[in-house]
Amino acid sequence: MDVCLNSTLQPGHLGEAPRTPGGCLEAEKKESLQKDGTAGLPQDSNKIESSLQSLQKFAPTNYSSYTQENYLYAGKKIVIQESIESYGAVVWPGATALCQYLEEHTEELNLQDAKVLEIGAGPGLVSIVASILGAQVTATDLPDVLGNLQHNILKNTLKCAAHLPDVKELVWGEDLEQNFPKSTFYYDYVLASDVVYHHYFLDKLLTTMAYLCQPGTVLLWANKFRFSTDYEFLDKFKQVFDTTLLAEFPESSVKLFKGILKWD
Repeated sequence: MDVCLNSTLQPGHLGEAPRTPGGCLEAEKKESLQKDGTAGLPQDSNKIESSLQSLQKFAPTNYSSYTQENYLYAGKKIVIQESIESYGAVVWPGATALCQYLEEHTEELNLQDAKVLEIGAGPGLVSIVASILGAQVTATDLPDVLGNLQHNILKNTLKCAAHLPDVKELVWGEDLEQNFPKSTFYYDYVLASDVVYHHYFLDKLLTTMAYLCQPGTVLLWANKFRFSTDYEFLDKFKQVFDTTLLAEFPESSVKLFKGILKWD
């Protein structure tokens, strides 16, 4: 898998990142400082951290090295905690491309109060952007990723989004009806970015994509095409979904597709 993390090539990226957590909560901290003076800031920070800890259900994985990366979407600075020690703790090119598309087509997509599920949310950038744009988001990934995912989501959406995103475990192809029963869960959009690369779970991924889509659901899939297996997956995807190429990003080799599940 491509592991080039040159942030200057990422759309929406703000360059050099601070080493302190921020996101939407920075404005709240500054407001407290202006009202109460220097002495009020630690107390306010402690309250914020306590609130985040009480909401966080999953403990972040203890990677030896984290970085803070800044992004700008929907008029908000988004601070993402990343680690190159895990594919699921890095923002990949497909994610920034999908965020750019969501930002530029918000009214067309009608994301306000839309029910959205992200497959393979990783460090959470796409879910955060969709949430800031007004969607009711469920961010999903494997168990070892959920702690960092929820950490980033809480830092960037608490008090900044109409709907606080939910974080859930989703193992592709496993216990789908048990964990996401069709009678209970319906999604207007299913989002996925850079979930297709050289791994052995592509058939389970396609099964999961199809399962989560019901009549009216739109699947948006952005991916950097790296290997022949990526194109093989695309061929299978087209057999299951009516597929439209929405956008291409030549500088990053990312293609963005819209999929509507075919019904017999």
